[in-house]
Amino acid sequence: MLELDDVLAAEPRVRETSRHTPIEYTHTFSDMTGAEVHLKMENFQRTGSFKIRGATNRIATLSEEEKAAGVVTASAGNHAQGVALAATRSGVDAKIVMPEYAPISKIKATQSYGAAVVLHGADYDEAAEKAHELEREEGRTYVHAFDDEMVMAGQGTIGLEILEDLPEVETVVVPIGGGGLISGIATAIKAQSPDTRVIGVQAEGASSVAQSLTKGHRVELDRVDTIADGIAVRGPGTLTYEVIKERVDEVVTVSDPEIAMALTYVLERGKTLVEGAGAAPLAALLFDKFDYEEGEVIVPAMCGGNIDLNMLTTVIMRGLVATGRYVKIRTVLRDRPGSLEDLLHVISEKKANIYAIQHDRTSRQIGMADTEVEVDLETRGRDHIDELLEAIRDAGYEVEVLV
Repeated sequence: MLELDDVLAAEPRVRETSRHTPIEYTHTFSDMTGAEVHLKMENFQRTGSFKIRGATNRIATLSEEEKAAGVVTASAGNHAQGVALAATRSGVDAKIVMPEYAPISKIKATQSYGAAVVLHGADYDEAAEKAHELEREEGRTYVHAFDDEMVMAGQGTIGLEILEDLPEVETVVVPIGGGGLISGIATAIKAQSPDTRVIGVQAEGASSVAQSLTKGHRVELDRVDTIADGIAVRGPGTLTYEVIKERVDEVVTVSDPEIAMALTYVLERGKTLVEGAGAAPLAALLFDKFDYEEGEVIVPAMCGGNIDLNMLTTVIMRGLVATGRYVKIRTVLRDRPGSLEDLLHVISEKKANIYAIQHDRTSRQIGMADTEVEVDLETRGRDHIDELLEAIRDAGYEVEVLV
């Protein structure tokens, strides 16, 4: 099993490509939770995520023959970029298989770091099958995204940095996809600070580790469904699962709306950008997915910041809906002059801002003399929405909340 010595040995290799990322105390999230919250800003890492650490350590430990033959891997995006940069820096040819629906930003970034990209499959696991085919056909070394001790050891250098910068840390919260990151961090932390808790977080739509621990054996999901593409993995690795069982205190899950809200909070209040997987640890803290004491020193690991702009738009909108900052309503008006003005007057009185209005006279669900109206509104929270809906209904309108 992976041990502290493996992580310590990885540290000087990892320094060749990676940054020692900062830990930043946050008044905002400390006030919101009652804990003393320090964010490990791994989203500031080179390539935008922690994956450069494990990739660097694995490629640095290849034999000369393996380096000459080149490497291949599969990734949803972050591991791809890490392997691409680490391989290019070492003069090793790299071929990366990514899912066909991988964010275009991650595909282009991987190519810019010097790797050849092959698009195949609907998710990470199908991409991995193709990568193993290329491994056999071309004699390349497969650099696993998580189930490799050298990769896990490289990721564990984050744990070394956390203890160095914040030795009083009481709880570290880490996202889990396949388990490589949390295996490395838990190994580094538990060996040096046994009383520090390590808590893993998964998306509800990709909760293979949580289910595995409940059932007592590794579980492979048939499919995954989450906005957090960086942790959208069907099952934990064989090696990582054993480390998680022994060294991780608890594994919890968060929903996509909770991830979206956390990401929105980080963007608006923390003035920084993370991807869905990076927001998951903060979501677990904000939505009380695990117990903690007042004033407890907690470090959520913000593991990456590589989010596709189209996905960011969707996530922000979900976050606004979940926090009551945006609502879409539907009602039916008499199709005559002044009807819309009357409705808008009620909305204006309640200080809601209008984004958009859609009219539809053709719906078969309304009378011939009526028109269906949908209104997109900017609001100031749940209480404001409740007041607005009450005012509209008091004015005689039947109103339906669409979003």
